[in-house]
Amino acid sequence: MKKLLPLLRGYRKKAIAAPFFKLLEASMELCVPLIVRAIIDKGIDNGDKPFIIRMTLLMILFGVLGYLFAICAQYYAAKVATEFTGRVRHTLFRHIEGLSYSDLDTIGTSTLITRLTSDTNQIQNGVNLTLRLLLRSPFIVFGALIMAFTVDVKGALVFAVIIPILCVVVFGIMLVTIPLYRKVQAKLDAVLSATREHLSGVRVLRAFCKEQSEIDKFNKKHGELTKEQLLVGRVSALMNPVTYVLINLALLVLIYVGALRVEVGLLTQGAVIALYNYMSQILVELIKMANMIITLTKSLASAKRVQAVLDVENTMENGSIVEGNEGAPAVEFRNVFFKYKGAGAEMLSDISFKLMPGETLGIIGGTGAGKSTLVQLISRYYDATGGEVLVEGVPVKDWDVNVLRKKIGDIPQKAVLFSGTIRSNLLWGDRNATDEELYSALEAAQAASFVREKDGQLDAPVSAGGTNFSGGQRQRLSIARALVGSPSILLLDDSSSALDYATDSALRKALSKLPFNPCRVIVSQRTVSIAGCDHILVLDDGRAVGYGTHEELLESCEVYKEIYDSQFGAGQNGGVA
Repeated sequence: MKKLLPLLRGYRKKAIAAPFFKLLEASMELCVPLIVRAIIDKGIDNGDKPFIIRMTLLMILFGVLGYLFAICAQYYAAKVATEFTGRVRHTLFRHIEGLSYSDLDTIGTSTLITRLTSDTNQIQNGVNLTLRLLLRSPFIVFGALIMAFTVDVKGALVFAVIIPILCVVVFGIMLVTIPLYRKVQAKLDAVLSATREHLSGVRVLRAFCKEQSEIDKFNKKHGELTKEQLLVGRVSALMNPVTYVLINLALLVLIYVGALRVEVGLLTQGAVIALYNYMSQILVELIKMANMIITLTKSLASAKRVQAVLDVENTMENGSIVEGNEGAPAVEFRNVFFKYKGAGAEMLSDISFKLMPGETLGIIGGTGAGKSTLVQLISRYYDATGGEVLVEGVPVKDWDVNVLRKKIGDIPQKAVLFSGTIRSNLLWGDRNATDEELYSALEAAQAASFVREKDGQLDAPVSAGGTNFSGGQRQRLSIARALVGSPSILLLDDSSSALDYATDSALRKALSKLPFNPCRVIVSQRTVSIAGCDHILVLDDGRAVGYGTHEELLESCEVYKEIYDSQFGAGQNGGVA
């Protein structure tokens, strides 16, 4: 909680005002039984109608004041709860955005979504109820106890006995449910993870007719969640009936004792009614307190889960260098090794190469050879576990990461577009780009033709994930987005896989004629896409098994020759498209 509590700064006055007005409301409520007692003992017994009217008006006044105080308390409590939760959500999201890929892989996407949504909502409910009831309910309970002693000491002894018993029940159930609610949230993570996986892979599921098996798996996870929720629900459900039974037993004892004392003249009827009202107030407040504790238990469990993410330190420290060395290679790998956290074997082993400004490197290899991993090391999404990766002669670990990534136009393997417009997506590359610059990037990416055909052109809508575009269109828009920033290094991670050969060829020619002449790293499964590169790196099981030009590798690298022959047939020469 050490990182969450400081977020309450700035809300001190509002946070004090909410319980203060609740205490004022509670004070009005505690006075009502005394007014009722006076009406019965003095007004009704003596037939004093003016007194009854005065006391009735006083009781109405107290009710109106209590109502106004309650509204003020509700307003300030809701204000603090919503604004504080907004800060928590913003802080959590900003922290998540700052974590490295390795940290995100370790935590998991589904649990982060749960903590940003469900857990923060639970925190909001907890803060709201805490400000409203944390002081009010104990104030009413102990205030009613004290007021009962002012009415009749012997009758109030019933209160002194029942309140500790009720506290034991309430807090005992709370201690049992706290760990159970943590288990419920963990099971909720599993259900959310399964849901997210199924929705993102729904086409694959249908293609292989696996709907029923996945439904069975989901039902199993959902059944586990339901089982945990039923267990914690049954334990929590004991709260109200147990408190009701105890309070009603206390009322029976109170009425019995009160009746005996009224009969012998030691107690008035109004005093018995007052004691009964105070006992009823305690009943209502203990039920409220029980519900508050259940909500607070959920809130604390959720707060610990949010705190656990905030406690994750970014394992990737930011550097401070903002300028590279003139004349140095644009990209250089020096005996680079890399292993994913928790993996048993190296993903990349002893990779070395140099790429000068304006040159082009093609990377090819089988599935799982480490091509995408290598590209991600250049952008410093991951840190090499051995050796050095340098950009413009400076190790990537020493670069200011924002400056480094502005130098790099990164087109990932999976084209991702965000909801908005084509323009809003392209402006991610450079927020100050003109329409002319945007169309220039679209022309180079072979996307200008279909953009001009859209209603609104640059202002044509883009749905979440770009689902209103084909796979090839999404890839070309992703390439255009990267080109808008005029990067000095262009990383194309199999980003033309959805394009036909003619469009791919036109794209490669356009990229080679870009006015800002970036060095290009092209990951591809097609030899034709990298045949014209200045250098080609062949990877096999994370190792470099070939490095050279297309013609050299056909002669010297068996892996490259096998890939080429599988695509064009043995005996054909390697023409450059």
